[in-house]
Amino acid sequence: MELKRYQKDETIFRQGDVSECMYRIQDGKVGIFVDYGGESQRKITELTAGQFLGEMGLMDQSPRSATAISLSDDTTLQLIDEENFSRTVSEEPEEILFLLQQMSTRLRRISRDYTEACRTVSEVTEADKSGAERSPALQNRIAKTLAGFESSEPEEETGGQEA
Repeated sequence: MELKRYQKDETIFRQGDVSECMYRIQDGKVGIFVDYGGESQRKITELTAGQFLGEMGLMDQSPRSATAISLSDDTTLQLIDEENFSRTVSEEPEEILFLLQQMSTRLRRISRDYTEACRTVSEVTEADKSGAERSPALQNRIAKTLAGFESSEPEEETGGQEA
């Protein structure tokens, strides 16, 4: 499989690009951003050696949902196209299991954050409708939820490997 090297701040792919491959980080760090370069730019996560990126686009043939940027010099990525992915499925099922574990970890984090945001919005709405004062606990959750959306440093990802 082909290896590609990127220098710090180099773009790997852009949000909206056609998805023709995924990558596995061999060395270095990659930041995943939405609205990269815009006023609402936000770093969703930071990935390190052993982790995958771009897998959603390869699997569902949709445009890239985010922009990937190298965060370190000499970031080395293994390029995995459809043919290599199909071969890996049949010849290295443990690699696919590892990929699925990473995807599951990401989905769980997103689900947890979404559920917490919905719960907070619901409680704010109820407090506002009833005219009740927002409790300190609710105000704390509002601040925490907003900070999560404004932060450029997400929680660290876990899930089967950490380099």
